[in-house]
Amino acid sequence: MRLERVASHVPTDARLADIGSDHAYLPVALLLRGVITAAVAGEVAATPYQAAVRTVRDNGLGQHIAVRLADGLAAIEPHDRITAISLCGMGGETIRDILDRRKARLSGQERLILQPNGGEQPLRQWLMVNGYRILCEEVLRENRFDYEIIVAERTGPAHYSEVQLYFGPLQMQTRSPAFLLKWQRLLGLKRRALSQFARARHAVPEEKVQGLLRQVEWIVALLDGSLDAQPEPYDE
Repeated sequence: MRLERVASHVPTDARLADIGSDHAYLPVALLLRGVITAAVAGEVAATPYQAAVRTVRDNGLGQHIAVRLADGLAAIEPHDRITAISLCGMGGETIRDILDRRKARLSGQERLILQPNGGEQPLRQWLMVNGYRILCEEVLRENRFDYEIIVAERTGPAHYSEVQLYFGPLQMQTRSPAFLLKWQRLLGLKRRALSQFARARHAVPEEKVQGLLRQVEWIVALLDGSLDAQPEPYDE
C-alpha cells in the first residue's frame, strides 16, 4: 500500500530516480503502467542492487531503467534528465542526509516524493531551509505502523512554524482520520514515557523532560482542535 501511495504522486511522463530502490519494484511498476518514461534505480548495497538488476531484467526493461550501485544521489547523472526523485522506507534524518550530501545533483526542478519511517520533523526543516514547499502530505497505516508521505517541490520559499514542522503543515489543516489516530497513539506513548521519567527522577536530563512535556501539550491541543493550523512562521 505504501508503494501504491508513493506511486500516485509520481507525475505522468516523469523521469524517475528511485533512491534506495531495493528490488526496483516502484520504477518497474510505473513503467509497466506507462506512467513514467525512464528511471534510475539507485542502491548503495550489493545485495539489493543485484535484486533490482534481476527485477528489471526479468521484466525486459533494461533499455528504460538504469540500475546503479551508488551512494544516494550519486546514482543520478545529468544526462538522466530526472524530473522526480523518490526516497522511501528510510528514517527522515537519513533521507535528509542523502539529499544534503549531494545537493549539487539536484537541479531544483524535480519533485521529491519522500516516505520517511519517522524523523519527519528534521526532514521538513531541511525542505524549508532549502527552498522546497510541501505540496502534499498523507498518513497511512500498514502492518501496525504509521507512515507518512511528503511531496515537495522548489516552487518558492516556504516558512513553517516549529509546530508545523512537527506535525506537518498540510496534515494540520486536513486532519485526516489516519493522522488523528496516529497522534492519539503517540500521545499515549509519550505520556507513558513521562511517567517512566518521573519514576527515574534525576536520571533523565530536565531538558529532555521539558521537551517531551511540550510535545504532549502540542498533541493535546491538536486533538482537541485548539492548536492553530497556521501559526506564526518558524524563525530559524
